[in-house]
Amino acid sequence: MPLMSHLRELRNRLFKGVLAIVVGTVIGFVFYEPILQFLTQPYNAIAPDLIGRGIDTSLVITGIGGALQFQLKISVVAGILMASPVWIWQIWAFVLPAMHRHERRWALLLTGTGVPLFIAGAALAYVVLPKAIVVLIGFVPDGFENLVSGAEYYDFVLRMMLVFGVAAEIPLVVILLNRLGVVSSQQLVAARSWTIIGIFVFSAIATPSTDPISMLFLAVPMSVLYLISETIARITDRRRARAAGEELADDELSSLD
Repeated sequence: MPLMSHLRELRNRLFKGVLAIVVGTVIGFVFYEPILQFLTQPYNAIAPDLIGRGIDTSLVITGIGGALQFQLKISVVAGILMASPVWIWQIWAFVLPAMHRHERRWALLLTGTGVPLFIAGAALAYVVLPKAIVVLIGFVPDGFENLVSGAEYYDFVLRMMLVFGVAAEIPLVVILLNRLGVVSSQQLVAARSWTIIGIFVFSAIATPSTDPISMLFLAVPMSVLYLISETIARITDRRRARAAGEELADDELSSLD
């Protein structure tokens, strides 16, 4: 395809992706109330516990235009998430024609696996959120009132879900590197102890809260996923070695003929 045709194709793909995001943003704006209720549910769930401990805390929105900015921000992010199947497919539709058949198969397989893993990680973060909020707000001293701005709370929730979602992609990264021949299963086994230590250090740094519970909720699944990907890499290496052995035997037979 000529360069100008590539550029026109890219323009069309970008237009469709952006249009899907705009439509998703409008939908997010219309359904702002239930989305906001979903996001604030972890905070509302721990409010009675905090009140029982004598901690007065509440969510607030500051500034004259703060409420509108907050609603627009949530609507845009909701639109990006809702439109993700469309713009992700537009990216792949632009890239796939340049790939070989086996590369396309692996690309589609990794994409189809990566989305559920990311959603599962973000869902786990949503479950952990109340515990993290309780720990952080629990440091409020006696006699003080804790006012949490809506933007600050939203950023905290988004960061937690993003970190957990990205961390759930570890098996895909390891399996992809193994398929490309960058790392072998033996190397993964040899680096297992250091990798798990690195996972715990990453979990301690990446989680916005300072409590060990949130860190463990992130580190333990990451470690299990790494062990699973290590097992898959071992199976892949065995199949690759078996296929190489059969190819070598065929070459020897051909040379004898």
